[in-house]
Formats: sequence, structure tokens, C-alpha cells
Amino acid sequence: MIDTGLVAVIGGAVLLAAYAASGPGPGVGGVALIAVGSLALIAHRRAPVPVLVVTAACMLGYAVHTEPVTSAAFPVVAGVHAVTRAGHRAAAIAVSVVFLGGFFLASPPGGEGIERTLLLHGWFLSAGVTGLIDKNWQAYLHQTEQRAAEAERTREEAALRRAGEERLRIARELHDSLTHSISIVKLQAGVAVHLARKRGEEVPEALLAIQEASGEAMRELRATLEVLRTDVVPPGTGLARLGELVERARTAGLAASVTVTGPQRPLPGDVDRAAYRIVQEALTNVARHAGRAKTAVRLAYGADHVSIRVEDEGPAAQDGPPVVPGTGLTGMRERVTALGGTLHAAPRPGGGFCVHAELPLEEG
Repeated sequence: MIDTGLVAVIGGAVLLAAYAASGPGPGVGGVALIAVGSLALIAHRRAPVPVLVVTAACMLGYAVHTEPVTSAAFPVVAGVHAVTRAGHRAAAIAVSVVFLGGFFLASPPGGEGIERTLLLHGWFLSAGVTGLIDKNWQAYLHQTEQRAAEAERTREEAALRRAGEERLRIARELHDSLTHSISIVKLQAGVAVHLARKRGEEVPEALLAIQEASGEAMRELRATLEVLRTDVVPPGTGLARLGELVERARTAGLAASVTVTGPQRPLPGDVDRAAYRIVQEALTNVARHAGRAKTAVRLAYGADHVSIRVEDEGPAAQDGPPVVPGTGLTGMRERVTALGGTLHAAPRPGGGFCVHAELPLEEG
């Protein structure tokens, strides 16, 4: 659009100068030469050298056809600028020499022809210099963009490297602080179960639950450590294991039930894992704060979201002291917020506690 407007301005200026000059005017042939020589400049970015040759030939023909005037050189000066900017200095010099020579020969003898030719020589020289300046400026901008892109890539690589180092540090801390303790709990629970069975005594359900929960904790801890060390999410931590999770809660003494509504389908990995962790943390909180309260887990698949609701009939009251979010609720909220969902966790109007999360699904 800018090139077209510039061509129109140049061609219009040449035509106005031609009709304003003394004499019979450019005529049909002169107008055609001006039009072709000016319109050719539209393609100066794609083919600068051919455009300059066509423009110079047309405008030189116009100068020979009528009395040579300096305005006839306007399109050629623009073409010289474009060719020099594209890096074809030899072509610009050659065409300029030919045009100036032809213009001088077509001019009437005397000082006026020499004066006009010298004036055009200055115009062509200025067009070449500005073309070189423009070329160098474009090269500078390109180099600056490349440096900025390289700096951005370097920053991203440094950030990824620091993130990897932090993951390894966290993995070491988790391994040193938790693995040993959980292993001891699992070992002691296993020994207690073995001794009880050896004596022919009935093994308490709570002890079996401790043994199973500690084993599951070890498996999940190992999977988490593997994620931190390799940045690869392990399979098998999602709603496909919801039945196992609820069954472990029942073994621990919770009267938990599961209701699923809507057409079940595979969920995106991050949504699937977040939904599982929300139910897991909610059931853990029930066991911690509501004892053996009756608990209902409701999972609803919608068209563009999945809803998770965990309600218990524990002692929490709506008019009781405000709930102070702990690490579990805070972690839930962070997971849900990261996925663009919503989370509501508060006492129920009729007593008990409710955790309700809605996670959006990616549009297929």
C-alpha cells in the first residue's frame, strides 16, 4: 500500500511537471511512457534491477520524445535508491551513467543542458548514498533482532537448567527426609502383622490399613522422585485408580461411596491427575478431621468440564470457627487455579464439609 501510494505520487509529480512546462505537452506517447516507467516501481522490492532498467528506458524515451526536464528523472532516482538498497551497486551505477549520458545528449546545447545534467548527477548520487544507508540500517535491525532472539533463547536455556537443578535438589531432600521414615513405618507395620498372624491373633484393620497406605506412599514417592529427576510424568495416577483410592479409605474406616454421572471418557493428563489428587486429599482430610464420618464422592462429566465433589457428614458446622486452609487445601487450590478451574471448600449448611472443584476440559 505504501509502495503504491509512493508510485502514484512520483508519477503524478512527473505528469504535473510535464503539463506545467512550456510547449505542446507530453502527448499520448509521453503519458504512456511516464505511466509505464512509474508503475514499474511497484515491483521494486521483488525485482529491483529489471524495474530500474524498465523505468530508466521509459523515462529516457520520454526525455528524448519531449524536451528533457529534470522531473523526468524522478522515477529513475527512486529506482536507483531501491537497487542500491538491494546491494546491486554496479547495476545502479551503470544505469545511472547511461541515463545521464542520454539525458545530456538529448538536452539542447548550451549551459542549461550541462546544468540540468549536473543537478541530476547530484540527485543520483544522493539516491545511491541513501540506498546504502537504508541497506546498512536494515542489516543492523536484522542483526539486533537475531541478538535479541539469541538472548531470549539463552535465558530460556538458563531458566530450564536452573529448574532442572532445583528439581534434583527437591528430589534429594524428599528422598532423604521421607523415604527413610515411610520405610520404617511400612517395615514396622509388616512386622506387627506378621507377629499377629504368627500368634494366631486377628490382625486389626487399622494396622492393615497402615501397611497398605505406607506401601502406596512409597510407590507414589518413588514415582514423584522419578518425575523430579527426569521431568516425565508417570502413568497410572488418575481417575482410573479412583476405585482403589476409595477402597483404601474404606479399609481405613471411612464409610465412603462413589457416584459417577455423565459419559465417562479419557481426560487430559493434567486434569486427570489433578482430579485424582483432589479426591485423595479430600479423603485424607476427612480421615484426619472427621473420623469415620460418612463420605460421598461424586464425579460428574460435563460437555466442557469435569466436576469433583467430596462431602462428609463430620462435625464441621457452617457457623463454627472459620476454616484455616492448610497445606492440603492450598495445594488443591493451586492445582485447580493452574488449570483455570474453580474450587470451593467450606462447611456444609447441614453440617459436615464439602470440597467442590470444577476443572475445564480442552476443546477437541
